[in-house]
Amino acid sequence: MGDGSPPEPSRASSHPSPAVAASAEAEAIEVLGAEDGLPMAAEDNDRVGRNQSSASPTCCPKAKLPNHQPLTEQPLLSRIQCDTSRGQKHTRKFDPENTGYISTEKFRNLLQRYGSELDPHKLEVLLALADNNSEGKICYQDFVNLMSNKRSNSFRQAILQGNRRLCSKALLEETGLSLSQRLIRHVAYETLPREIDRKWYYDSYTCCPPPWFMIAITIVEVAFFLYNGVVLDRFVLQVTHPLYLKNSLLYHPQLRAQAWRYLTYIFMHAGIEHLGLNVVLQLVVGVPLEMVHGAARIGFVYIAGVLAGSLAVSIADMTAPVVGSSGGVYALVSAHLANIVMNWSGMKCQFKLLRVAVALICMSFEFGRAVWLRFYPSAYPPCPHPSFVAHLGGVAVGITLGVVILRNYEQRLQDQSLWWIFSSMYVVFVLFAIFWNIFAYSLLDLKLPPPP
Repeated sequence: MGDGSPPEPSRASSHPSPAVAASAEAEAIEVLGAEDGLPMAAEDNDRVGRNQSSASPTCCPKAKLPNHQPLTEQPLLSRIQCDTSRGQKHTRKFDPENTGYISTEKFRNLLQRYGSELDPHKLEVLLALADNNSEGKICYQDFVNLMSNKRSNSFRQAILQGNRRLCSKALLEETGLSLSQRLIRHVAYETLPREIDRKWYYDSYTCCPPPWFMIAITIVEVAFFLYNGVVLDRFVLQVTHPLYLKNSLLYHPQLRAQAWRYLTYIFMHAGIEHLGLNVVLQLVVGVPLEMVHGAARIGFVYIAGVLAGSLAVSIADMTAPVVGSSGGVYALVSAHLANIVMNWSGMKCQFKLLRVAVALICMSFEFGRAVWLRFYPSAYPPCPHPSFVAHLGGVAVGITLGVVILRNYEQRLQDQSLWWIFSSMYVVFVLFAIFWNIFAYSLLDLKLPPPP
């Protein structure tokens, strides 16, 4: 890097041995203590002795290293986390006046001494943080959060609003990558609009755990469809079979008191044409999103879309049943498309205009099929065919909660005001739908189709 920055470590360089890493960590403790003018605590002296005589670094018992951190980062990260867990006495080695900040000069000296232990992209972000800060100090907690992969909004703003641009080459320009590294890079460019986030994800991703949620949901959906196809002896337009509604998983207005049906209806599909498009969309879009944002966040968006879909049907199309995973799929796809449109200049995926158009065409085709089927003469009158309103419920979740989640990669959602606004709206909608299902059907004197 230019401007007097230390040279960027090569990705191809080998990791230091455990003994070298332990020695580097011990030296870091001594240097930091000497720089701050503080005597080393007895436990630090003991720990240095153990590290010098052992092949592996030791950290305090309460400090647990993140599993996804590369091996070379762990000595420096161990020191930082030990200091944080031991309290103010040891944090003072970074912040002798206990102000909550460390000087950029000390911060840069630390990076110059021990930057070889970090991934090159993480070192680049740290150096950018030091150069961007005009006040000569850096929030110590931002530094700790960065090393623990828990970045705060103030840290992101320090990078994005700084005067200094990252001068190293972009991920797309890197050569000599393995097949798995190219796949991770491809996923980063498919889902993340900022180069810093893409580099961060590229360095941090370990495929542990793998994107299990979307794969598991897909396998279960296909298994139930094949089972129903064998039982009904029909795979195309299964929904037209007279025995189709007798399944205990789909949502039926007469059986709405069976609360599990508001979620389990996703395992029933109208036919292979319905299942096929849903499976393709949730694998092509859902798996990369889960690789970046994790099973918890993507699973939340998916399940929230599923629940919103069935509740929307119970309010807007009160006599119709519901089948299919379109509520969850539309939540993910609409959130992803909205994120692309809102960050159009930052998204570097290839042929993005064409791909957005193809995705919209597929969604429109599936929605049109659902509308046609809803008004097609029913095979089991007076009950109509399944409703299409679940698609709209999924879209509503995607462009609210989904967008907030996708726009805040590795950020604390509870720090986002929009998260609380949309979460409150969703909770109010769910509570309203519950009361609607309890009281509205009887008050409106609605004639429902007989139970299957």
